[in-house]
Amino acid sequence: MKDKISILRLEYLHPKVRLDFSNFIEEAENKLNIVLRISQGLRTMDEQQALYDIGRKISGPIVTNAKAGSSYHNYGLAIDLVVLVNDKIDWNYDMGKLLPYSIKQQITWGGSWRKFKDKPHFEKTFGINWRDMLAKYKKKDFIPGTKYITL
Repeated sequence: MKDKISILRLEYLHPKVRLDFSNFIEEAENKLNIVLRISQGLRTMDEQQALYDIGRKISGPIVTNAKAGSSYHNYGLAIDLVVLVNDKIDWNYDMGKLLPYSIKQQITWGGSWRKFKDKPHFEKTFGINWRDMLAKYKKKDFIPGTKYITL
């Protein structure tokens, strides 16, 4: 990975996805000659709820349909990416170009969703729906010594 901030943010992700996300980003960067930044990774429940409230309780456009606990960000299993051009964020990059590299790591792209397309979003769910993840979180079914749920 070329971006130092992304390397730091990667360390906050669930241990089971760190290598997959790292491999995905590195291959995409190398093959497409780009620099990617993880703009968002692990997100607390409070941070998720605050985002959900935008456009609902707080003025502004709706930015997510995911309430606290219903986002894979809450479990360290999702990232949002942006391309850096000369150390400046380029939100206009076609994130669909990253799809072949995410598929190799069994990472799902939010731009493929039918209802709410989330083009910067990539997640690895291990086939576990968010309701089951939230139940594990509430039961404190964590990897010993961590705040990451068992998968």
